[in-house]
Amino acid sequence: MPSNLSLRISATALAAVTVFAVAPTATAGPPDAAANDVVLKMPTTVAETLGASRQSLVDAVAADALGRSTAGRGLTKSVALGKLAAEGRKVVVDVRSAADGWARGVAYVEAPATSEAHPEGWLYIARYTNGRWVSGVEGDGEFAEYVASSPLVGATERRTMSAYAKHESATSTMGVTANTGGMLLPWMPDYYMTVTGGPHASDGVNGYWSSLDLAGGNASGRVRSSREGTATSMCGAGGGWTRVIHPNGFSTDYYHMWNATYYNGTAVGSSALLGNIGTDVCAGGSASGAHVHWSLRTYDANYNGAYTWLHGRTIGGWTWWNGSQQYSGCATRLGVTACPGTAIYNRTS
Repeated sequence: MPSNLSLRISATALAAVTVFAVAPTATAGPPDAAANDVVLKMPTTVAETLGASRQSLVDAVAADALGRSTAGRGLTKSVALGKLAAEGRKVVVDVRSAADGWARGVAYVEAPATSEAHPEGWLYIARYTNGRWVSGVEGDGEFAEYVASSPLVGATERRTMSAYAKHESATSTMGVTANTGGMLLPWMPDYYMTVTGGPHASDGVNGYWSSLDLAGGNASGRVRSSREGTATSMCGAGGGWTRVIHPNGFSTDYYHMWNATYYNGTAVGSSALLGNIGTDVCAGGSASGAHVHWSLRTYDANYNGAYTWLHGRTIGGWTWWNGSQQYSGCATRLGVTACPGTAIYNRTS
């Protein structure tokens, strides 16, 4: 496995950065690294391709990611980083590939170390033009433009991403059922897992109730993709967070896995192995018991990804309904109601 570079970059000293060669999945920086920093990950080959421009690249991507995050929206970059630092959280910019004035990868804002918190993350593509990097994260106009034109986006991935961006009808408000295209729950069909948490917000606090917690059963703890698409390991090699973008206007997130397969915009089929249920917190949060935190996201024509209501939608043959409180909601199928604590079979229809 190739060596990586991991950097911690002060919000006020991006031009005075020291490079440290470390293990591929490590994020450790120098002992005196600033508390309010950005963590940069990249393979050494990518660092060599980018040269000194990597400093402005990470600055541009981090600013874009913070601007889209709940932690940084409406704040300057330095203020947002200071706020995160006070909470013991970081912004991570992972540069996966670079060539001919282009770079792409993943950026995320770590979650607080609480049981109901989960991270925010985005794919990004950046272009070096007129002496500076212009980045686009999911939802930016630049991202949509770069998906169509960047040589770092493969033909299969471009087709998948373009397909989901055209499915604006997939967006729905609470109580309106949208076609999820026969999507499965995150394990093999005709096997079962136990619902340990009904519909709840991805971060356990705010937003649409888009997520389920699932564990146990006879699926051997293996987590699998809900449908075909392109998969990206959000935390990098060894991390337990994967996003799969599907061609039906949805994507799905899978968090807390261990033994996760590494994907980087890789085409996968339905029920492709992603990892095992676990307690991994590669991007923050916490987990007291092994499970997968599964979330449903939808997109608009500008590739703006957002967690979306499960309420009224059918996944794995079960129609999901919000409860009176987060985590308490249930699912129905053929007159049967399954609430948290119930083992349910995964069905294709």
